[in-house]
Amino acid sequence: MTNGAPAVSPRPTPRERTPRARQIIDTARALLEAVSSDGLTMRRLADELGIRAPSLYKHINGRPALELALAETGLDETGLALHAAVAGSNGDPVSDLLGAYRAMGLANPELYRLITASSFPRAGLLPGLEAWAGEPFFLAVGEPYLAQALWSFAHGTLILELDRRFLDGSNLDRTWHAGTEAFTAARLATLSSPTA
Repeated sequence: MTNGAPAVSPRPTPRERTPRARQIIDTARALLEAVSSDGLTMRRLADELGIRAPSLYKHINGRPALELALAETGLDETGLALHAAVAGSNGDPVSDLLGAYRAMGLANPELYRLITASSFPRAGLLPGLEAWAGEPFFLAVGEPYLAQALWSFAHGTLILELDRRFLDGSNLDRTWHAGTEAFTAARLATLSSPTA
């Protein structure tokens, strides 16, 4: 820690990939958004690339490896966006963090679902990537349990928004704003606490 602010962890170095593997992952990502995870098959991906399915296995060792690569891509991009939002904040890190989180999820709903699903491929992830990607929640509020509660609000609200589970006519900007105000107040209370 420096100047009372939490220390920022270094970004894990992304895995090196051949240009062809990168092309396959990029195509799979676009296909994921178009057809959802259930529709993303190795055969469909091969058709999209104009190659035979067995040729994919020279670069990506099956569907689990493809999902892992997509999850790492999603976590890396999310982590970069959230770290930038908190680092570039002009005094309202909770608002900036939640705005970036919502924007990433709305722009990439199927990738978001993949990296937050119960079947998330945590075991094979690049070491430290998941913690680094989630670290901005702690950096925004400075207390680990408040950070978990903030992420829970963000994830719950975003997945309900993506799944269109709010009542018709709900003003979701106001919902996000109410959460922002509540967590900003909690952050300020934590910062002014004598034990902080």
